[in-house]
Amino acid sequence: MTGADPGRVLAAGDSFMPAALFTAALAGLGDAVSVTELQVADPGPRPADPAVREYIGDPAELAAAVAGHDVLLVHGAPVTATVLDAAPLRLVCCARGGPVNIDVAAASARGIPVTNAPGRNAEAVAELTIAFALMLIRGVPAAARFLAAGGQLGGSTYEGSEFIGGEAPSLTLGLVGLGHVGREVAARARALGFTLLGYDPVPPAAVPPGVTLTGLDDLLDRSDLVSLHARATADNRHMFGADAFARMPRGAMFINTARQSLVDEDALARALASGALAGAALDVAEPRPAGNRHPLLELPNVIITPHIGGATRETLRRGAEMAAAAVGRLLSGGIPDHLVNPEVLAKEAAQ
Repeated sequence: MTGADPGRVLAAGDSFMPAALFTAALAGLGDAVSVTELQVADPGPRPADPAVREYIGDPAELAAAVAGHDVLLVHGAPVTATVLDAAPLRLVCCARGGPVNIDVAAASARGIPVTNAPGRNAEAVAELTIAFALMLIRGVPAAARFLAAGGQLGGSTYEGSEFIGGEAPSLTLGLVGLGHVGREVAARARALGFTLLGYDPVPPAAVPPGVTLTGLDDLLDRSDLVSLHARATADNRHMFGADAFARMPRGAMFINTARQSLVDEDALARALASGALAGAALDVAEPRPAGNRHPLLELPNVIITPHIGGATRETLRRGAEMAAAAVGRLLSGGIPDHLVNPEVLAKEAAQ
């Protein structure tokens, strides 16, 4: 991909991230790239593939389209071994933080470098987290449901007496996970005056300003509001269960804008129904069978949104720009940033 021949790039968009966003980001490379757009569709249920997950589209469609290309850019399209075998790819870029829709092991075995876009949604998720925090401490879920259930607006100064809440400077916010999102939440929460505690299963290289690093049990004991930002792994499923909620002060509140697998939702429901927790806000929740309403939606002190944390125009643009930057680095003979499998290029350089 050097010299006069342009790099042949397939930009595969999906219902969340249109292919045109990739094309726009690649425009800065000028004639150095030739871009083909593919907008994948969701064909419905497919056989499970242990190598890829959380994807949209048909691998066969992507394999047919990628033939003859040097670079593949995706957001949620499935990059399976079959897709990787369909073209002499020099690079695969995934415009999301976790490239779970790419068979990275298969790419590495074929000597194909893979990049991702870590932190591209951190600001968006942090803003939603802060919105959740403020709504919880001001009792917005119960107040909004009061009106939705027929409560009247009487115009009295004293109507709010039923929904007395708190203010940020009087409360302690515990952050579980101090990665890209946790650090952005810390910056915004510090500006609002929260006292900040932090814990990360993987000790962070640097602690955000204003955050006191502590153990998880101590954080749970001392926090009025706990916000979860840890990365989901096979070892931390349901890290927030009955024991964790029991440690939190009575009347504390809980936020999860990370992954649903980190929370035992039955234990959370019990803690909320009993009054042990005063409220919760979730941007992720375990899916229920079609037609079955999620039971947490019935609780008056709960906010649930349908995974909108990273759903901003800015997040999508950053993801596309990070992918385009990786292509530009490769075109110029450099090493792309955010390599998921850096050993591939290290091995190539050593030969």
